[in-house]
Amino acid sequence: MVGRKLASAPLPTRWGAFECMVYEGVGVHGDDAPREHVVMLRGDLRGVEGALVRIHSECLTSEVMGSLKCDCREQLERALQAVAAEGVGAVIYLRQEGRGIGLAAKIRAYALQAEGVDTVDANRALGLPDDARRYEAAAEVLGLLGVRSVRLLTNNPAKAQSLEALGVQVVETVPVVVAPTAWSGPYLEAKRLRMDHSLPAHPLPVID
Repeated sequence: MVGRKLASAPLPTRWGAFECMVYEGVGVHGDDAPREHVVMLRGDLRGVEGALVRIHSECLTSEVMGSLKCDCREQLERALQAVAAEGVGAVIYLRQEGRGIGLAAKIRAYALQAEGVDTVDANRALGLPDDARRYEAAAEVLGLLGVRSVRLLTNNPAKAQSLEALGVQVVETVPVVVAPTAWSGPYLEAKRLRMDHSLPAHPLPVID
């Protein structure tokens, strides 16, 4: 799943300095297409117990285009901020867009959501799984970094279970809760009710 490290360099960010590393990888979608996974590393993780780690999957629409339909950009930024404040930890950025279905399929699902279908039923209407993400690459990277166990920044219990099944010891899950907006509220509510994400119930804001 993960090959050699392709590049590494210090990277200053608004939250502090990280070591940015790029790993050669394939197959987070179960195919042979090449991927370049990114690790934002803070400190030395060799032998660390309970390292603060975020496994984050790519979301171009939110992180680059500024989409308000989800909380992905805010989760990524809060994770980087938390790891920087901790002083030791990592954000592993996996190139598996749209919960693993790819960008084009994600936009097709968005079109169905615009007609009133929630994120789960939109995927199913397209003949796609609710969540196709895989975490073998992240588990291998953690092994290469020498991490002994992690405190996982996530709202998704299934992610922690997947990592545990891959041999990563998750000693704690640390929530990354972003308040819903009028646009992201229905999406977050569907994740809470239908995908068992650990999110608080919020009255859904109304779009003016």
